Amino acid sequence: MAKPDSFELPDGTIVNILYEDRGVMAIDKPAGWMLGPDDGEHADRGLHRALVDAIESGEWWARSRNLKFLRFVHRLDAPTTGVLLFSKSQGAMPALSRVFAERTVKKAYLAVTDGIPRLGEWVCREPLGPDPAEHGKHRVDHGPEGKQAETSFRVLGSREGRALVLALPVTGRTHQIRLHLAHAGCPVAGDILYGRRDFHGLALRSFRLEYPDPFLKRTTTIIAPTEAFCRRYGYDPLLVPEALRTRLRRSPVPVGNVPAGKVAGASTPAGSRGAAGTHPQGKPAPAAKKANRVIEQQAQRPAGQRPPDRSPGQHGAAAQE
Repeated sequence: MAKPDSFELPDGTIVNILYEDRGVMAIDKPAGWMLGPDDGEHADRGLHRALVDAIESGEWWARSRNLKFLRFVHRLDAPTTGVLLFSKSQGAMPALSRVFAERTVKKAYLAVTDGIPRLGEWVCREPLGPDPAEHGKHRVDHGPEGKQAETSFRVLGSREGRALVLALPVTGRTHQIRLHLAHAGCPVAGDILYGRRDFHGLALRSFRLEYPDPFLKRTTTIIAPTEAFCRRYGYDPLLVPEALRTRLRRSPVPVGNVPAGKVAGASTPAGSRGAAGTHPQGKPAPAAKKANRVIEQQAQRPAGQRPPDRSPGQHGAAAQE
């Protein structure tokens, strides 16, 4: 019998397995599930605890893989959805953690912002640190507690006072993308910490993770579907650069490599045509000829029948901080 390529959480949420090899497993994390004990509001929705319980109780999706161990290698905020990588053995954790600590991982996020950024493309390097006035929050901090942070942004589309933004973080500070967008005057839609609530929840999705595998000695690329996220906010999915939403060999999109001291596209207003074939007014890029279904294709899925398309939020998972 084929290994399931999805599993069910205690509340009925279906989670898709995006990628798996002998050392790691990557899932499409649903909204509202936390990874750490810091967020009291989601204390009863611990994702790691739910996975450990599934392994210990012998649920078929875990038993069919002979899973004995599963631990997240990096973190996503509770309301953030998308690619989340797990190690399948305790022994692999140090090497995988080192890959992230050395900043050799390339990440790509989609965000919908309240307000349209002034620039079509820019880099934010504001240092970040914990907010001493409110536990659980962080802030731009130029003092001794502030830590280096860097994110590249590009406006992919705009409509009705909002924008679809590509975020490429170089560092991995807590709430980094959320704080850098709030600092630009356009917080992520649905961000109740740094912006305002939205019935869709936090409009932030991690859709691509690329890293040098320390064991397989090759680059591993994991992609989560973006179509449902884009359509939820009224954007054409083809606005997402094809080089990021597919497994192409060549990528015209810079991933966190804008030189220090230089702001990419600083003279490009959000209302003009952007780079890499995107159109900021919500129209598909002329060069994107493929049908929308290519976005949902996941060639790296393990063997087994693919379940129907499910996007986070369709299975009752709360999408709030």
